[in-house]
Amino acid sequence: MPTSEGQGIARTAWLAYVGAVNKVTGPAIMKVAGPAVTQIAAGQIVDLVGFWVVWHLHGGFEGLQDLGMSRASIFRKIAKFRRVFHVHPDEFTLEGVTLDVEAYLKAYSKEV
Repeated sequence: MPTSEGQGIARTAWLAYVGAVNKVTGPAIMKVAGPAVTQIAAGQIVDLVGFWVVWHLHGGFEGLQDLGMSRASIFRKIAKFRRVFHVHPDEFTLEGVTLDVEAYLKAYSKEV
């Protein structure tokens, strides 16, 4: 169905190409660079989970700006978060993790 983004023809072709390339190159790349890829991926996940924590502890977009993050950096982090977790940081939940914003702010205000 036509949308403002088009009919999805280019996207469909791109996904087919990526799928075909990954079938051939994916196993070879993982054999050669697997440990490095895993290490880099782990670092990226830790970074994004940290972003999610700070996002919630400081009240989202405006709170991050108050901490000194630029709008562009925040938008980049949100976009990366969505690519990895397929959801906005506001909507993401991490099983087993609860954030006590009130306790955090109480402790944080003592240091400032």
